[in-house]
Amino acid sequence: MSQEEGEVSVFRVGLLGHGTVGAAFATLLPVQADRIQRITGLRPELSGVLTRSRGSFEEILEHSDLIVELIGGIDPARDYLLRAMRAGKHIVTANKQLLAHHGEELWDEARVQGVQLRFEGAVAGVVPVIRVLQESLAGATIDRVRGIVNGTTNFILTEMARTGATFEVALAEAQRLGYAEADPSDDVGGRDAAAKMAIIARLAFGTPVHIDQVAYEGIEQIQPDDLEYARDLGLGLKLIGTAERVGATAMSVRVYPAFLYPGHPLASINGPFNAVTVESEAITEITMSGPGAGGPQTASAVLGDVISAMIPPASTPPATETLEIVHDVVSSFYLHLEVADEPGVLASVAQILALQDVSVKSVVQKGMRDQARLVMVVHPVLESRFEAAMELIAGLDIMRAPPRAIRVLEEEFG
Repeated sequence: MSQEEGEVSVFRVGLLGHGTVGAAFATLLPVQADRIQRITGLRPELSGVLTRSRGSFEEILEHSDLIVELIGGIDPARDYLLRAMRAGKHIVTANKQLLAHHGEELWDEARVQGVQLRFEGAVAGVVPVIRVLQESLAGATIDRVRGIVNGTTNFILTEMARTGATFEVALAEAQRLGYAEADPSDDVGGRDAAAKMAIIARLAFGTPVHIDQVAYEGIEQIQPDDLEYARDLGLGLKLIGTAERVGATAMSVRVYPAFLYPGHPLASINGPFNAVTVESEAITEITMSGPGAGGPQTASAVLGDVISAMIPPASTPPATETLEIVHDVVSSFYLHLEVADEPGVLASVAQILALQDVSVKSVVQKGMRDQARLVMVVHPVLESRFEAAMELIAGLDIMRAPPRAIRVLEEEFG
């Protein structure tokens, strides 16, 4: 930190990346500088900006107290952050993919070097889930974290439910409004949410989680009639990330489309908003929600991390647990079957479900002839048993198309 006239201490911030979020951060920092000075006693100033066409990392590193990394991707971001920490610089990043791949290495390096590594902007936009897990709930044993952590998919599913649009039409609208990238595959395929859930699971359960250990599905196969029939059953559809304890020695981390009943705290989260629900015996549950995408929103979360880093200390503690990550867990399901319009169809399906101990909670029959449908919700069952039933049902002569299934969250909180 440098000293200026009038005994004002300047806190020098080097910025890597000047895209949507980086540009918003560069605009926000000087606007909030006076307020930050009143809070911390230090005045933050940009010491340099690195882009593909301008700036020198070495010069920025030399003249900075803290590095903000907003270039994204794995390389060269990983190299820059390791070099910065080894030079004694604090780090703020919004790079979820980097943390989901190399988080343990980076957190270890931060502890060794005695610097801060903060990353609130990497998960759920302005929803402060990282700070809550690391600080507010540090004394609680977390049982489950569930979240809508991708604003793009939440907007698309909201549009499909609201207008009856196809996935392709709703995606195009999301791109037109700036909620989806030109290449939206990481968002709609579930990988973006999987990276965020890997980070959340690591913090909630103290066990190292790599993105490759997170099972994930996207929303590309969702059809408008799934949403139409679900309304008849009182359900709404979201892309859900779940990290939860399974017994005493294991945990499950996964991302999947799921139907929710109206009483679930995530059911009312619509449009490009994110929300995270944390469950613990000590607190029952708390839900946090807010904008999940956009330059100004993420820049605000990044600036919050910068302010926190100006008031040390804080660090991500080393992993202390060795929970096994499992994938065969108990779930409820919505099941959509396009069937022949003939006697005995429901009985044939029910017989297969019974053989696999799958119990039906509710069923709706729709249409006639080549539009005949069976739509049902089944009670919680081990996923492997339900998948076995699906394979058997798919082989029936009465089926006109492969069966479709979507998980259903049974929890409702009063």
